[in-house]
Amino acid sequence: MTYETLDSELINALLADGRASFRSLAEDLDVSVTTISNHLEDLEEDGIIQGYTPIIDYGKLGYDVTGILQLKAAGGSLPDLADRLRAHKQMVSVYEVTGDYDIIAIGKFQNTDDMNEHIKELLADADIEESSTSIVLNAAAEHDQFDLDVE
Repeated sequence: MTYETLDSELINALLADGRASFRSLAEDLDVSVTTISNHLEDLEEDGIIQGYTPIIDYGKLGYDVTGILQLKAAGGSLPDLADRLRAHKQMVSVYEVTGDYDIIAIGKFQNTDDMNEHIKELLADADIEESSTSIVLNAAAEHDQFDLDVE
């Protein structure tokens, strides 16, 4: 491994174990703990690594329904609408997109009644011109990340 590929190797190691210690990362990548610390600091400062968070299985916490909302925003309201959706605690992803709709939002709900209640609340927003909602039947892949190529 060269120092040119160290950042990619370091990111891949963290993807495999986000709780790895500096010492274990240094041993695995055959560099010093100081090198690991410096590279992680640079990756964080550059915004490449934006945090270290657990991956939650919402289903095991009682949020058994995943809803996908496709929304058309009125006029120039897209950024504000996206921000309001992002602030909604049960929306786990909000995307501004191209195509027939302007926003795709993914939310986790306790059941269909809970989803219905929250969606009706959201659709009261005057900035939403049109919506389409789908319920996920099976999550074939969720929270997946991919290893970076290392040459």
